[in-house]
Amino acid sequence: MRDGTIDELRAAVGLQIADEELLRTLVVGLNEVEEILREVARSEVSAIEEAARHLVDAGGKRFRPMFTLLAAQFGTGGRRDDVITAAAAVELVHLATLYHDDVMDEATMRRGAPSVNARWDNSVAILTGDYLFAHASRLVADLGTDAARIIAETFGELVTGQMRETVGPGADDDHVEHYLSVIAQKTGSLIATAGRFGGMFSGASPEHVEALRRFGDIIGTAFQISDDIIDITSPSTTSGKVQGTDLREGVRTLPMYYALAHDPDPRLVELLSGPLTDDALVEEALELLRRSGGLERTRATLADYARRAREELAVLPASPARDACESVADYLVARTH
Repeated sequence: MRDGTIDELRAAVGLQIADEELLRTLVVGLNEVEEILREVARSEVSAIEEAARHLVDAGGKRFRPMFTLLAAQFGTGGRRDDVITAAAAVELVHLATLYHDDVMDEATMRRGAPSVNARWDNSVAILTGDYLFAHASRLVADLGTDAARIIAETFGELVTGQMRETVGPGADDDHVEHYLSVIAQKTGSLIATAGRFGGMFSGASPEHVEALRRFGDIIGTAFQISDDIIDITSPSTTSGKVQGTDLREGVRTLPMYYALAHDPDPRLVELLSGPLTDDALVEEALELLRRSGGLERTRATLADYARRAREELAVLPASPARDACESVADYLVARTH
């Protein structure tokens, strides 16, 4: 969301905010974050700048920095500049992971444009991700040792989650539990850090900082579960993504694990045994998944995560910011129906 407006912010992540002052605060803050991102992408080496700007300029929902700024509304002091710096740092970490993910997934598109690995090559994509990680660390170093420790721990969670996903569940692991813990590490951990940073650097109480961290962790996992459902149920023209992406990549998601765990259709088992490259087979697998009980079980799990996320907000003072956080939880459920 480059140099965003209030309407763009509302549309980005389903925020339901009536308070115009809060909306203006978020838009101003996000535009400042964009300036930092563009500055970080500059380099005397033209190849680095071109590759680094590729995803920065592509925009995106900027949910992580937005949540950092939203979490900062619960503070009673602190330094606004530190909040903006922290918001930019978490988005840089997120962007860096996208470069690396595209290499691992052999992706060809990202945010409507050719991925860096497709436009250049894997080496350029990996090194660009490393470049953004380095600058994120530099920004966080200016925020103090606690922030540096937290972002280092978050790096560890991200890498651990990716490694566990790559290796897959062990013979004795429950596949559903394994999957949910992996996406908590890969997605929830960074959103949790975004909320934690927003609370910390705005002077929020320790109790409120912890609630924001837990909310971020849960809502991050819920985001991925919601995306899993949409990949199966929504036409490409509606979701903006190619339908059945996970099936095409041979990636098993929560609806698939649920469908395979309870009275699986033999044909679905066969189709889910590897990547599907034929459009007709993808459509057949999608239809079987839509008819399976796995989809409804996944919707029930998503509703439970949304409920738990809202419960974490109960300790926070009633405010437009808390209402906005609650609206995100509601939106994640609503977008899957």
